[in-house]
Amino acid sequence: MASFVIEGGYKLSGEITPQGAKNEALQVICAVLLTREQITISNIPDILDVNNLIQLLREMGVLVERLSADTYTFQADNVDLDYLRTDDFIKRSASLRGSVMIVGPLVTRFGRAVIPKPGGDKIGRRRLDTHFVGIQKLGAQFDYNPSEQLYEISASRLKGAYMLLDEASVTGTANILMAAVLAEGVTTIYNAACEPYLQQLSKMLNRMGAKITGVGSNLLHIEGVTALSGCEHRILPDMIEVGSFIGMAAMTGSSITIKDVAYDELGIIPDAFRRLGIKVVQQGDDIFIPEQDHYEIDTFIDGSIMTISDAPWPGLTPDLLSVLLVVATQAIGSVLIHQKMFESRLFFVDKLIDMGAQIILCDPHRATVIGLGKSYTLRGSAMVSPDIRAGIALLIAAMSAEGVSHIHNIDQIDRGYQDIDKRLIKLGARITRL
Repeated sequence: MASFVIEGGYKLSGEITPQGAKNEALQVICAVLLTREQITISNIPDILDVNNLIQLLREMGVLVERLSADTYTFQADNVDLDYLRTDDFIKRSASLRGSVMIVGPLVTRFGRAVIPKPGGDKIGRRRLDTHFVGIQKLGAQFDYNPSEQLYEISASRLKGAYMLLDEASVTGTANILMAAVLAEGVTTIYNAACEPYLQQLSKMLNRMGAKITGVGSNLLHIEGVTALSGCEHRILPDMIEVGSFIGMAAMTGSSITIKDVAYDELGIIPDAFRRLGIKVVQQGDDIFIPEQDHYEIDTFIDGSIMTISDAPWPGLTPDLLSVLLVVATQAIGSVLIHQKMFESRLFFVDKLIDMGAQIILCDPHRATVIGLGKSYTLRGSAMVSPDIRAGIALLIAAMSAEGVSHIHNIDQIDRGYQDIDKRLIKLGARITRL
């Protein structure tokens, strides 16, 4: 198990460019299964989750060629459906939650799919009902084998349907959308997720010949077509990395420039950090974070304590709450962090408390952070990364702390952040990978 050793207390300076968006990459790479023609995708992040999905497609018979460090071509003209029954497929797909999004493309194009219960972060219940109920409404049949923990899905021909999703699930909407583009007739998806990454998937599918309207809203209409063609697609910058770098600069009292962030696609993320008192300056398509000796948490208009909570887009993404929480520990003032979607995501705060942070974990979903400013810095500690987002939050805490910290199980961080230690070292961080 790999580890980071971090010497805290060093300021950062310079420029950093965010990687391609992990969550978008997982969606659009699964979409290559919808056509036998070649698809070129650029700005693909070189991270474990994405690399594992690409390798899974290779094993399925998809012809994959790497043109450059971040650009690949995919051609799914000879998919081996028998591979879906092998132990190797079950092992690979079970370890990667994003693999569930191959179900929609496989069922709509080939009439069958197999998927084990997927893995991923241990951040609480992450049910698949939205995925499966939506695809069932298109005419697919699901059978679950409890002894093998395996789902088998089949359909002779999917047909369009109206559906109201029980939750605005991003991956659920993506899965249903990919199934619907080749279904017969018209599909209407209400309460659809509308994140920028879902919009990107929709635009890519339309370039392939799909007929999707309502892109960017929570009401999607899909007119099924008989076949899709190839296309070229470029992935957006990762908004979670952008937010992580904003928090990192604030916590370490640094001045950095985050390049090419696709600012118009960040939604309320910059304002969420401004609520903590952090100066976030837009410079064209870049973000400049000036050095601040201190930052003070805002209050509501009536003077009551600020609450920051996650919500479906255009609300605040839950993937950044861990970062916002750790940044608040060194602010002046108090804030309630309310994680509504996942009941285990805040459990990493015990590690911050060990470092000297003033945090009250109210329940699995809420934590009150009492910021004492940088007059009381965190102290180095040994900790284990429980998931991707908590892992980067702990790394930010360690970079701002006095002394040396050890973070174990950094494979969790590598799943979502490309060469994070090398990139931060160039800015002045002191990080050693063991």
